Amino acid sequence: MPILTRRNFLQGTGTTALSLGLAQHAIPTSPLWQPNSDIRVACVGIRGRGGNHIAGFNRMKGVRVVALVDVDSDVLAREQKKLADGKYGEKTEVDTYSDLRRVLDRDDIDAISVATPNHWHALQAIWACQAGKDVYLEKPVSHNVWEGGQIVKAARKHKRIVQTGTQCRSSHGIKRGIEFIQAGNLGEIELARGLCYKPRQSIGKVTGPQKVSDKIDYDMWLGPAPKTELMRRQLHYDWHWVFDTGNGDVGNQGIHQMDLARWALGQDRLPKHTLSIGGRVGYDDDGNTPNTQIVFHEFEDGPPLLFEVRGLPRDLAAQKKGWGRNMDNYQGARIGVIVHCKDGYLRIPDYNRAIAFDKDGQEIKRFEGSSNHYENFVNAMRSRMEEDLHADIRQGHLSSAMCHMGNVSHLQGKTHSKQELDTMAGKNQFTAEAWQRMHKHLVKNGVDVDTEAGGVRMGPRLTMDPTTERFADNASNALLARNYRKGFVVPKDEDI
Repeated sequence: MPILTRRNFLQGTGTTALSLGLAQHAIPTSPLWQPNSDIRVACVGIRGRGGNHIAGFNRMKGVRVVALVDVDSDVLAREQKKLADGKYGEKTEVDTYSDLRRVLDRDDIDAISVATPNHWHALQAIWACQAGKDVYLEKPVSHNVWEGGQIVKAARKHKRIVQTGTQCRSSHGIKRGIEFIQAGNLGEIELARGLCYKPRQSIGKVTGPQKVSDKIDYDMWLGPAPKTELMRRQLHYDWHWVFDTGNGDVGNQGIHQMDLARWALGQDRLPKHTLSIGGRVGYDDDGNTPNTQIVFHEFEDGPPLLFEVRGLPRDLAAQKKGWGRNMDNYQGARIGVIVHCKDGYLRIPDYNRAIAFDKDGQEIKRFEGSSNHYENFVNAMRSRMEEDLHADIRQGHLSSAMCHMGNVSHLQGKTHSKQELDTMAGKNQFTAEAWQRMHKHLVKNGVDVDTEAGGVRMGPRLTMDPTTERFADNASNALLARNYRKGFVVPKDEDI
């Protein structure tokens, strides 16, 4: 099919701009539904996480899933049948589409929930805001720093409710734990440490382009990304490990923990400085994002944030036993957050709990419990108050951008010997300690870290203006956004 802008696509159908709610026309700020009627949702990207979206919304009282969007016709048919058979609550008949633009012109759809690959998130969210729809948007909300800011602008201009899919924000257990340390109960906060020690094995290495199923509209799947042939074994999921479409684990799983760590620090702006150490090490495959990484953020004021990614298991023996059961941990957390304080620390080990310890490691207090993140979104849709959201789009943008900032440093980095890395990382006590532990971890996994051939890169220490959200150097600013394909361009300010 031809590649079109959303505007040209809809004009080609004979629909007027006024009925579409395009940027130059006023958008109703009140709900499109009647006070006691159901909220009608279209789920976009339904192969993986999208199935949870379908179930979460369709089983909610006063909400109906009425449309599904996906580029895979088999997936559409499968999920449509599940809804018709009552697998997601009440039996429901839904329409299916391969192109979101056909959905956005429907007056009977109030919101979309997006679980497509990262490179599609910003454009789909902005299109929806322009069309007068509210948005539940999976994390990370963007593929790069600039995109996230554009979503925030679109949401505010068109008065849309946009929720980020960082569901830990709806945990009242975690919220109370963070409030506990912010009140000074463990003394002054010294560092927030995010952890993503999650097994990531090789995705393999191909020798040439791979065939994409005839059931998939591959051009539409690529969307804003460069038009390239598939150069990995698996189209789905492994896109996370290719920079054209994904952001590595710091922007995949890690965005949850990055968000929690920033929340704990009470930071509401981007950091002033960012540094990355790491690489894709331990195997040679078709991925190019780091599987082992340290990202260090320093803010204009307050304590810093340090993030650690480890995709390799504990050691070589663990690789044979089973990666999932043999990952490292740090102070009892593998995929979580440790907030270091003068008189103890707070451990956030999962999505629903926070546990406070004294400086001797003895448990002091435990905070547990969570609420429904989808329900919070729907309640905010009804109130029309962005303040009611637990994870408003601006919070999603800031945390996503911090993941991207780490990758901007990484992409500009160079490989170094251990001696050189010791010197450079040693300029800061936090990066020095994290790097020495990373080195030991990689040696246990048989990685030659002592020479440049080991593949560990150290990026420049970037300087960001938190107000303008631009770096101090042109090379880094060139990585704030991307070159978009015609018809899939994320709008600039004047076009939002």
